[in-house]
Amino acid sequence: MRVSILGSGLMGGKLGTIFARAGHEVVFSYARSTDKLKKLAGEAKGKARAGTPREAAQEADAILLAVHWSRIEDVLNQAGDLSGKVILTCCLPMDAGNTKLIIGTTTSGAEELAEKVPRSRVVAAFQTVPSEVLFGVFESKDKETRPSLVYCGDDKSGKAVAAELIRDAGFDPVDAGPLRIARYTEPFALLVAQLAYEGEGGPELAYRFERFGR
Repeated sequence: MRVSILGSGLMGGKLGTIFARAGHEVVFSYARSTDKLKKLAGEAKGKARAGTPREAAQEADAILLAVHWSRIEDVLNQAGDLSGKVILTCCLPMDAGNTKLIIGTTTSGAEELAEKVPRSRVVAAFQTVPSEVLFGVFESKDKETRPSLVYCGDDKSGKAVAAELIRDAGFDPVDAGPLRIARYTEPFALLVAQLAYEGEGGPELAYRFERFGR
């Protein structure tokens, strides 16, 4: 699969590296310097390279959108027409100081993004785990029990792409339903962040849902 990374910071850089090591063709884009993108591509190994947001988006089978909420408009403008594209968003609609959600209750960041790119297929995914746990989960992907990762979206084929990438990253994908469920997964991400960054044990934290009574 050709996977393009729009936003090559902590989440984008790590997930792009993981996708490349899982065998996908990855293009890193949208960072403060081209040198950083080239370094990420070199360290990821596999089929990874640096590119512009437009190059990355137009060639992609799937796009990971991983920028601060304040940069959404800019990165979308640079990416160009995203009609028909599968967009996995791990963006949270945070304020400038990253202290609170600025969208919620009756809508979500993922739904607002879908309004901005109405002919694309938006899936909310990878929002609910801290970046610090990603490499550990990937390196443990052969274990019998995997941590869960919730995702949601309105397009069946887009969700299938998301589920494949979630599995390749080492998680057990949990389909949470339509995109409007991001109204609940985005606040849940802040709960996970509270436990990861303010709780005991450090930020390498994942979660798993278990079913009983069957």
